[in-house]
Amino acid sequence: MNRIIYIFLGIIIHYSLFIFLTACSRPSRVEQYKAEKYIRDSIRLEEQIRSMTFYESQLERTMPVADSLLQYFRYERNEKYQDHGYYVVRSSAVKPPLTASYRILVRDDGKETLVYRDGKRVDPASASAPLKGAAGEGYALAEQLRVTISDIKELEHRITRTSLEIQKYQTRLQK
Repeated sequence: MNRIIYIFLGIIIHYSLFIFLTACSRPSRVEQYKAEKYIRDSIRLEEQIRSMTFYESQLERTMPVADSLLQYFRYERNEKYQDHGYYVVRSSAVKPPLTASYRILVRDDGKETLVYRDGKRVDPASASAPLKGAAGEGYALAEQLRVTISDIKELEHRITRTSLEIQKYQTRLQK
């Protein structure tokens, strides 16, 4: 009878030891989750770094375009009364020069292009006679600048957002 008890105790001890050793060698669910999270965060960090590189290269390509267009404009802003300034097409920027009756402006945040004729606002899309000649050329320059400015603003926004994401993932990976 003692022999059966010793055999039974031996089996229980070996089985317990086997379970203990396999449990020690296998990572816990928490450790697995942490490892998977680390891998996910590493991948996301790499993606954000690639995005940042792309946005910066796009901005580097767009800035010279804006600089080349700005020579055709002068900047006006009354800081006392205006939140935004306007780039105004120089009359000498187009051939033939713009007449004094036309004033074409682009808001400095790239949100709108305005055309005034004899002090009244003109909507180029709905005007019965579309802008022609110097006014049409000036409006085309203004639209090109408006699109370029809005592209720059969007890229700056994306760069800011992406740099915050990079900081977030770097902080997570350091923990």
